[in-house]
Amino acid sequence: MTFVEMDPAHLPLALLLEADPAASRIAAYLPGAWGFAALADKEVVGACVAGLVGEQTAEIFNIAVAPNRQQQGIGSGLLRFVLTNLAGKGIGRVELGTGSFGHQLTYYQRHGFRVHAVVKDHFLIHYPEPLMEHGIQHKDMLRLSLVLAPDTASP
Repeated sequence: MTFVEMDPAHLPLALLLEADPAASRIAAYLPGAWGFAALADKEVVGACVAGLVGEQTAEIFNIAVAPNRQQQGIGSGLLRFVLTNLAGKGIGRVELGTGSFGHQLTYYQRHGFRVHAVVKDHFLIHYPEPLMEHGIQHKDMLRLSLVLAPDTASP
């Protein structure tokens, strides 16, 4: 597996839609963002989009792995690569939003992210179709954050 930084406009939309089913929302956060990819034989099998939201704060807007490549450590490797690259860009804090339950939440928690806020009714307001997981509708968004250690940056 190879991890690279690339123009987010070249990340496959179908892959980004795996993590965010609203193409209009994806289109809104791509300009000016950083794109990262996991490549297997030159094919993008994992993608991440992050952008600057404060002086030394970035947000991960989207991270996804192709469904047939999940549970193989690709997402974890990609996330570590992204965090290292963001630290190298002078980012000290990384934020993101996710559902209030489900595998995405535990994935981020395993990587050290902690809840710092709840956005009530986010998924009801911003998505026209219900977002369901395990028969339960996502309603509230949890805002998570991670402070990057200064030595996280690669030399």
